[in-house]
Amino acid sequence: MNRPFRYVIMGMIVLMTVINYVDRGAISYAQAAIIKEFGLNPVTWGDVLGYFGYGYMFGALFGGALADKKGPKFVWLLAGTLWSIFEIGTAYAGNIGMALFGGSALAGFALFRILFGLTEGPVFSTINRTMANWAAPKERGFAASIGLLGTPLGALLTAPIAVALLSIVNWRTMFIILGIAGLLWVLIWSRMFTDLPENHPRVSKEEVAEIRSSKELLNTEVTLEQSNRAHVPWYHFFNNPTLIMNAVGYFAFQYVNFLILTWTPKYLQDTFHFKLASLWYLGMIPWIGACFTVLLGGRLSDFLRRRTGSLRVARSGLAVISLLLTAICFLLIPTVHSVGAVLLLMAVGNAFNFLPNSVYWTVIVDTEPSKAGTFGGVTHFFTNIATVVAPTLTGRLVAGSGYQAMFVAAAVAAAIGMIAMMFVKPGRRENPVG
Repeated sequence: MNRPFRYVIMGMIVLMTVINYVDRGAISYAQAAIIKEFGLNPVTWGDVLGYFGYGYMFGALFGGALADKKGPKFVWLLAGTLWSIFEIGTAYAGNIGMALFGGSALAGFALFRILFGLTEGPVFSTINRTMANWAAPKERGFAASIGLLGTPLGALLTAPIAVALLSIVNWRTMFIILGIAGLLWVLIWSRMFTDLPENHPRVSKEEVAEIRSSKELLNTEVTLEQSNRAHVPWYHFFNNPTLIMNAVGYFAFQYVNFLILTWTPKYLQDTFHFKLASLWYLGMIPWIGACFTVLLGGRLSDFLRRRTGSLRVARSGLAVISLLLTAICFLLIPTVHSVGAVLLLMAVGNAFNFLPNSVYWTVIVDTEPSKAGTFGGVTHFFTNIATVVAPTLTGRLVAGSGYQAMFVAAAVAAAIGMIAMMFVKPGRRENPVG
C-alpha cells in the first residue's frame, strides 16, 4: 500500500516553515555586526526586531482571507517569492535608509523588516487552510502539529545555519543566500502542490475518501463539505467568544516564542559574554524540547479527543495546563544564576509552550473549517501583536530593569493566555449564520 501523499505535502510544509523561521531569526545572530556598523543601542535594536511584527500582523490577516478566496497555492507562491526578495533586500536596508531617508539606517531597516513581515505573515493561516483541505477530521490535531513542527525546528536550526554562514561570509551575504534558498523552495512547491487532494494525480480515490470521511466525528465536529454548506461572514469571528479567547491564548504563545527567537543571542552575549562562535549550539538549546512537544501535543490532543469525546478537554484543557507550566518555568529563571540552569529552564518552558501549539489552529478548524484561512488570519493578526510587543518591550525592559524583567514579562504573558484558554469551547456553532 502506498504511503498517503498528504504526508508528503505536510513534510514539504515543514521544510517551508523551517526556511521561513531561519529567514526571520537570522538577523538576531548578525546583531553585533549590524549594531556596530550603524550605531544602534538596545532600544533601537529592539525596534529593528519589532518592525517585523507590524507587517506580519497584516500579512496574516489578509493572507488567510486570500487563501480562502484564491486557494492556498496562490498565496504560498506569492508570499514565498516576495519574502525571499525582501530577505535579500535586508542586506542593503541600512544603506538604503541612509541614502534615501535622511541618513537614517533605522528607517531603512524599518521599511524592509515591515515588508518582510508582511509577506511572511500569510504562512500559518495558509497552512491552516491547507490542513483543512488535506487532513481528515480525526487527524486534525496531529496534522496541524506537523505543519507547525517547522517553527521550533526552524528556530533550532537558525543558530547553526546563521553562525555557519557568518563564519564564512559577511552578514549581507548571509541574507542573500537565505533569500535564494526560499526562491528554490517556491519553484519546487509550484510543481508539486494542488489546492485540493481531489485534484492531485498522486492522491488515490481511497485517500480522498479517507480525508472526506464523516466516520468517527464527534457531535460538535463537521467535515469541510458540511461546513461549506453555510455562509459564514468574516466578522462572525468577533461574535464567537471561543475564537476571541483562543487568539488571546495564542498571543501568549507567540510572545514567549518571539522573545526567545529574537533576544536569546544578545542575552547570552551580554550576560554570559559568549562569543558568536559559541552561539551555534547554545542558541539551539531552548528549542530542542519544543521540536518534540509540538508533535506530541498534536498526538496528545487527538488522543484526548478519542478518549474523552470532548474537544474542550482535548484542546483547551491541554493549553491551560501547558501555559501554566510555561509561566512557572519563566518565573523561575530570575532566581538562578548559572547559564546551564537558565538554558534548562528556557528549554523546558519553551517545550511546554509548544505542547499546545497545534491547538490554537485546530480550534479554528474544529469550529469553522470553511473559514479556516480567514479566521486563522484574523487570529494570527491579533496573535502577532506579540511579534511587535515582545522584542520592542524587551528592549525597554532590558534598558530600564535588566534582563530578569524580560523573563517575568514572559511568565505574565503565559498566565494571561492560560486564563483565556479556560473560556475556549471549540466545536460546531449551535446557531449557524446564513
